[in-house]
Amino acid sequence: MAGSTLEIKDLHVEIEGEEILKGVNLTINGGEFHAVMGPNGTGKSTLASAIMGHPKYEVTKGQVLLDGEDVLEMEVDERAQAGLFLAMQYPSEISGVTNSDFLRSSINAQREEGDEIPLMQFIKEMDATMDSLEIDKNMAQRYLNEGFSGGEKKRNEILQLMMLKPAIGVLDEIDSGLDIDALKVVSQGINQMRDDKFGCLIITHYQRLLDYITPDHVHVMMQGRVVKSGGPELAHRLEAEGYDWIKEELGIDDETVGQKA
Repeated sequence: MAGSTLEIKDLHVEIEGEEILKGVNLTINGGEFHAVMGPNGTGKSTLASAIMGHPKYEVTKGQVLLDGEDVLEMEVDERAQAGLFLAMQYPSEISGVTNSDFLRSSINAQREEGDEIPLMQFIKEMDATMDSLEIDKNMAQRYLNEGFSGGEKKRNEILQLMMLKPAIGVLDEIDSGLDIDALKVVSQGINQMRDDKFGCLIITHYQRLLDYITPDHVHVMMQGRVVKSGGPELAHRLEAEGYDWIKEELGIDDETVGQKA
């Protein structure tokens, strides 16, 4: 059975009246890993937030379709139930809700009413996944992200990804703040998700993450749109040469590359 397809068509997004995304086009199929790179302030995180429906971001034009269904007409929880997942750059702390309760409730929200995941099955799957991510078992009973280090928060995001098994994962700078050991563990978790049903959009500044997760496609964003696409070799060239050669190729002024995003 083929995986889902996420289609982003001519997407324009504003924040407080300022246009940030200016016509993004991107298609992610099940089984594909796409990396989006680009200088600071070019709209990468705005793209992730707009896909998931953050109220701060106003879509003024374009479409986001999941298997032909209009994502932009869905509430945030409906987008998650439909199979979208966002690993956030800065995960929120939620006091009073344990990691375990949050995960089990999230899994059950995706299932048919009356078909909740059995408790022992949930505990077994969670324990095994936490082991694979080298997460202390005590974290299951801690309040969600409360007092977590940056690395713990990122591992916890991947724990959620692996337990929820979405159709499309959007990972917003999941590598930021990770030391090399934590980066390897997080990358291993993401790689375990790779199959012909799961599609992934990885937003990152650095080649180092892509040393551990090989993308099928690499895209460069500047001035609020995708300006260049290629294979893994594109990320290697960006690491070696930076973005100046793309700016020169496209005639882009440095002063207009970055913006509020």
